[in-house]
Amino acid sequence: MYLAIEIGGTKLQLAVGTGQGPPLVEVQRFSVDRAEGAEGIRRQIAEAAPTLLQKHRVRAIGVGFGGPVDPASGRTLKSHHVEGWTDFPLVAWCQETFGLPTALGNDADMAGLAEARFGAGRGAKVCFYSNVGTGIGGSLVIEGRLYTGSAGVACEVGHLRPGLDCLEPEQNLESIAAGWGIEAAARRLLKSAAENRTLGQLAAQWSQPVEVYLADLLQRAGGEAARLSARHVAEAAGAGNLLARTVWQRACQAYGWALAQVITLIAPDVLVLGGGVSLAGEELFLQPVREYVRRYVFPPLRDTYRILPAALGEEVVLYGALALAADTVG
Repeated sequence: MYLAIEIGGTKLQLAVGTGQGPPLVEVQRFSVDRAEGAEGIRRQIAEAAPTLLQKHRVRAIGVGFGGPVDPASGRTLKSHHVEGWTDFPLVAWCQETFGLPTALGNDADMAGLAEARFGAGRGAKVCFYSNVGTGIGGSLVIEGRLYTGSAGVACEVGHLRPGLDCLEPEQNLESIAAGWGIEAAARRLLKSAAENRTLGQLAAQWSQPVEVYLADLLQRAGGEAARLSARHVAEAAGAGNLLARTVWQRACQAYGWALAQVITLIAPDVLVLGGGVSLAGEELFLQPVREYVRRYVFPPLRDTYRILPAALGEEVVLYGALALAADTVG
């Protein structure tokens, strides 16, 4: 048996499994208190893991971390959500604390490994996984083996910059197509009437005035623009709000463009899409993304791939971390 640890910005999960895919033998979930920082998360792990290790005779540990990591040195490079993880020797800490071989991977890489081996990408020669949620991650698995590049950080599709004028790191795909990018775009429209007028000819073709669509979005957010979420935008778009649909379609277009670049470069036979934004479903998300991919991809590669929804749900990172742990001890 193996132990998987998933460390995120809002949740912590520990699970025991065989490393060969579903089902999990046992799972424990905890909330993360950001105020306690990385030290608080490590304390939670140190308190919860020993019982699981003894009960299931665990041989090795795999960790899926919510941020960039250096797998070779076993260090976390940064967390965008919780203080205290910058250049932290997490593998060494686990080995010293629990006395077991430990391997570390980025959470998107772990999810990609799981989907390629056990989920929607099973059987694919080249599988690219991307999660679209608070951020946008990517993972490449070739014949069942995870590709991490020369520096341990690879396939960060969310940090592609869509255009030659995007000179700053923040001007990336996430700023348009991640959950927070979608929210920010909709909030800008709610905030400024001047920006609303920039919709120009497009708004002139709509069946109702811009103000009607703005009011609908604001109502969905409980009357507070600051509470407007990507989920609210998706729901409004699905209900026929043309302003929300414009914001949503721009996100799908940017994401489809990025996936087309991925296909043009590495020619995967399967792309698996997960994350909270992808849960908007076939009609609202997958179908338009597929159409934009087809528009932007290198023509000889058009239709040589499948784009599928992820299959392993919220436990996907755990399955990948278990597989990583199993690989570590052979």
